[in-house]
Amino acid sequence: MTPSENILQLREQISRHNYAYYVDDNPLISDAQYDDLYQQLVKLEQAHPELITSDSPTQRVGDQPLAGFVSVTHAVPMFSLSNAFNQADLESFQKANLKLLPTLNTTYSAEPKMDGLAINLRYQNGLLSQATTRGDGTTGEDVTHNIRTINSIPLKLNGSDWPAVLEVRGEVFMSKKTFQRLNQQQLENADKPFANPRNAAAGTLRQLDPRIAAKRQLSFYVYGWGEVSSEWPLPELYSSVIEQFKQWGLPTNPDADVVAGAQGMQTYYDELRLKRPDLPYEIDGIVYKLNEIVSHKVLGFTAKAPRWAIARKFPAEEVWTELLGIEIQVGRTGALTPVARLKPVAVGGVIVSNATLHNLDEITRKDVRIGDTVIVRRAGDVIPEVVGPVLTHRPDDTQLFTMPQACPECGSEVIKEHDKAVYRCSGGLYCPAQRKRALQHFVSRKAFDIQGLGDKLIV
Repeated sequence: MTPSENILQLREQISRHNYAYYVDDNPLISDAQYDDLYQQLVKLEQAHPELITSDSPTQRVGDQPLAGFVSVTHAVPMFSLSNAFNQADLESFQKANLKLLPTLNTTYSAEPKMDGLAINLRYQNGLLSQATTRGDGTTGEDVTHNIRTINSIPLKLNGSDWPAVLEVRGEVFMSKKTFQRLNQQQLENADKPFANPRNAAAGTLRQLDPRIAAKRQLSFYVYGWGEVSSEWPLPELYSSVIEQFKQWGLPTNPDADVVAGAQGMQTYYDELRLKRPDLPYEIDGIVYKLNEIVSHKVLGFTAKAPRWAIARKFPAEEVWTELLGIEIQVGRTGALTPVARLKPVAVGGVIVSNATLHNLDEITRKDVRIGDTVIVRRAGDVIPEVVGPVLTHRPDDTQLFTMPQACPECGSEVIKEHDKAVYRCSGGLYCPAQRKRALQHFVSRKAFDIQGLGDKLIV
């Protein structure tokens, strides 16, 4: 086997294993075996530098940071979507389209609305040539250097039946697991943690140094297309186009489906909302698109959005509201926990007026002040928490919070534990708050499980 043939074979093997690991989450070989294949390729390319090409797995990360971002005009505009907030909105969307197209087949492609960033990938003769952010829909920024670091995005498409020019569109996102690991690293390095996975993904794509992006391990799912050269016969169904993209090695969302009519859309919504807390990525809704592509052409677009697609939004899990004050809650062990008193706001379908602030160190680290507009998050059944302040909305008269020197319940001295973030009331069972919570704990199911004696009777 010639060096050229050996290099080509190794590249194909590595690309196949990348897809299995990063897209299917089903590795076919061990990490050590993968590293061995990769090192074989590195050594061969070092021995034959004339055989190095841009689609080689060894060329995913550039050596030098860029000086700045370049603006790119999209060949086909990247439109936003109209929103539906309830079932009635979906039914109105369907009725409006039936009015414009009475013979419409109301079968829809349904897919999770990823909470990430829209990206346009341009492939020329099967090779990734450019990656551009959505920007204002007409003009975006060239972020090819960072997109090339995403292992789930093929640098070269599989097969050979792809069009000479193919633009695919999708969402770049950061998984929940990767986000947690990144924030842990940020804290260990005394850096500010990211507020949510979307901000982390956006901050990563805005890096000029691709080596930083490579370390943060972004992901990608394809959901559409832009410019496509005319020699490729576009399938009749949207779902068939996405399936073809999958055959070419582009990652598609495994939770996508095809549903029928308004009832099918509602059923998919109900099922995905239940699955939402367990998904490995963040979503903020569902995107429905008419599955027959001929209807896309007939219905067309408004000034801002396609008529053949709509986004059904979930109740917000992260909102802004005003921090009215910070009160102290005394726990069973005397620990003093600061609690945010908020201007009531709907979060995740629930009205929230209180949220945990954990401890004084967290308040200081987040720079949260009384009077701030703050970001409040409530994911699933988790107790609402204050993520941080919206600094652009900070008024001049905000107040810094300080821990009290005396317990607000009994007046006893407050003591800070050495090398810990906890402040405690020194009053013990003399403190009415500690007595109450100790009794609540004593009769609880996890302790003596005394039925009929609950919080209402313990005052």
